[in-house]
Amino acid sequence: MLWYTPTLDQDCPPWVYASWAIGLFLYQTFDAVDGSQARRTRQSGPLGELFDHGVDAVNTTLEVLLFSATMNLGQGWKTVLTLFASLSTFYVQTWEEYHTHTLTLGIISGPVEGILTLCIVYALTAYLGGGSFWQRPMLASLGVSKRDSIPDSLYNLAWNEWYMVYGGIVLVFNTITSALNVMKARRERGQRTRVALLGLLTFLAAWVMIPSYLYLQPIILHNHLVPFAFYAGLINAFSVGRIIISHLTKSRFPRGNVLIYPLIYGVVDSLGPFLQERFGFGWPSALGNGVYQVAFMFMCLGLAIGVHASFVVDVIWTICDYLDIWCLTIKHPYQEVKENEEKVKKGQ
Repeated sequence: MLWYTPTLDQDCPPWVYASWAIGLFLYQTFDAVDGSQARRTRQSGPLGELFDHGVDAVNTTLEVLLFSATMNLGQGWKTVLTLFASLSTFYVQTWEEYHTHTLTLGIISGPVEGILTLCIVYALTAYLGGGSFWQRPMLASLGVSKRDSIPDSLYNLAWNEWYMVYGGIVLVFNTITSALNVMKARRERGQRTRVALLGLLTFLAAWVMIPSYLYLQPIILHNHLVPFAFYAGLINAFSVGRIIISHLTKSRFPRGNVLIYPLIYGVVDSLGPFLQERFGFGWPSALGNGVYQVAFMFMCLGLAIGVHASFVVDVIWTICDYLDIWCLTIKHPYQEVKENEEKVKKGQ
């Protein structure tokens, strides 16, 4: 993607889309069978759950960029909306699992139906010859004739815009369902429901800052959205990772996120010139809207990579030391033969 369409709006060779379809299908397959492998080798444990959700949290952002490139959404608000929908779904489902102790994926599951839908979209894009097809009006492409009863705005709605409408409906449905599940579970345990809803404020705070910063800095929105999307994705991945750890250790729900603080500074710094231009009062920007602003954004990305990576390494080492296991390698193989022999001896 970074080679053929770094701006997310260029057609790629068909084999590129085909590789995305195959790669995503393999990812979904391995994501599903790793639990079976862990149970077969008797190696199920909290580290496996951390890996499963932690990798998914990072992969969600990568998949949003591939989807935006497939749909030729470009560097703009459509890609930002797609990123918001995907990250919010993942955050809300992890938040629900923390409170209900059950991972409920909903009627339309992102890891199953959602991924399979994307695989089909990628494969179709390879067959159709490029992402520019999805910019055509859907109804006209299907041969539906224009009628007076169909508004022009609806008739001219492109394929990618219809897909975003579908995604928005699914997002609202799954969010409401998750909230109802959390409130029901807490009521059954005699706990207050409003306290649980406060856990969503961390995500909402980040997504007040993200569009505000992009609105105030169009140079980032239209020219450097890909690295910024990585930064926004790592903010969410760090929050999700902390929620998973709190769920595994039965600790308090984590609130706040240190990776949001640089973003808050970026918004405050960019807000001064905006207020001066619109209302006649404000403050000068330390970063401006040129190369220093771009450097600041990449600094935020580097900070996010460092913080999240150190968090992951620290947690993995701690869990491995506590449980006396190795990461990605079986330290204590399950001895089924010896266990059966002990049962026979006890029976005799």
